[in-house]
Amino acid sequence: MPTRVVFFLLPKLHLLDLAGPAQVFSTANDLGYGYDLTYVAESVEIVTAQGVPVKAQLEWPELGCADLIVVPGWRSPAFTPTPHMSAMAKHRLRAHHAAGGSVASVCSGADALGAAGLLDGRRYTTHHDLTDELAARYPKAHMVRDVLYVVDDRVITSAGIASGIDLALHLVAAARGAEAAARVARQMVVYARRNGDDRQESAMLRHRGHLSDLAHRVQDIIDSRYADQLRLADLAAGVGVSERTLTRLFTTATGLTPLRYQQLLRLERAEHLISHGTTVEAAARAVGFEDARMLRRLRSRTIPA
Repeated sequence: MPTRVVFFLLPKLHLLDLAGPAQVFSTANDLGYGYDLTYVAESVEIVTAQGVPVKAQLEWPELGCADLIVVPGWRSPAFTPTPHMSAMAKHRLRAHHAAGGSVASVCSGADALGAAGLLDGRRYTTHHDLTDELAARYPKAHMVRDVLYVVDDRVITSAGIASGIDLALHLVAAARGAEAAARVARQMVVYARRNGDDRQESAMLRHRGHLSDLAHRVQDIIDSRYADQLRLADLAAGVGVSERTLTRLFTTATGLTPLRYQQLLRLERAEHLISHGTTVEAAARAVGFEDARMLRRLRSRTIPA
């Protein structure tokens, strides 16, 4: 079943707070990753901060624990009180989270989560202009400043405007894998970054922060076949350039040679298998090494660029 993403729209919402995450999930769906987008509000038409009216439905769909509610932010030059939210809307947010679902906000949308009682006892973030006001408004919550997004017990908050794209890419990566998020980012021509407050975990995303189409195409091949023996000549032929040109362009874009990138993917996957009880020898074979010696060497040092 596809993941249902419900955008809860409040008056004067910022278009990009809505359009950025919606584009991520819509693109992910176009690529076959299974997302179903719904727009809900407490009136049929919502006028955005930029003056563009948007339509929404009044009825909330049935949601499961794998589904997500996103609250975009709204215009708040002096951070006026939260736009009116009915008691039923607040209950919907709380009930979905209590049932195991996730709730997210962009920018001032964190205030709606706070009004619903979802920030208390949790770490969160918001736009830098609003941090002092929200910190005072919700003293039981812990404000995290100067980060793009924060994830705490299925409550995901992001900083401002474009950071909603980073948040949505992170959620795609968490639900569908790093390769899916990298494909979505490439399709949208944005950086595939996951630099919230947590350490960057995925090599696929860590080295996708560039706009070289050739390097992305080579990474697509390596990502899908990292356990295979991939010859540089075959990679170069696959993208129609010489081996020398491929190595130069790939290294400039990613900071790694194609071989080093493949080794990094193998190492990351092997570490995951080992952390789940697989022996070093079995993990080495699973990721494409003939024996465990190379894996042990890679584990003992940081792979240079």
